[in-house]
Amino acid sequence: MGKSLFLKGVLFGALAGGALSLLDRATRESVVSNCKKTTKEVSFYVKNPKVAVNQVKDMTNKIQSTFEQVSSEVSYIMEKVEELKETTPEVVELVEDTKEAFFEKDSADEEIAAANR
Repeated sequence: MGKSLFLKGVLFGALAGGALSLLDRATRESVVSNCKKTTKEVSFYVKNPKVAVNQVKDMTNKIQSTFEQVSSEVSYIMEKVEELKETTPEVVELVEDTKEAFFEKDSADEEIAAANR
């Protein structure tokens, strides 16, 4: 019983608020304009349902195409991430080997310079 009174109260409150807001001339003109525009659009689609169906199909195709493209790009990115995961240890090892080679060369150069003194 309480729920039905609540919903009725909310409905009557919304109607009262809507009616009070229509006292403003600009709001009233905007509501009338929007209602006329919506009525024209609805009557057009009622007379031409194929247009609405075609628009829905077109939008569905666009959404599907976008989804496929995004899915493809995500797959590509994931492949690149996996490649980076695999190559990173190799690059780290290469950098460490290069670093060691430079240190060995520096050590050898220092020993040669010390021997020449």
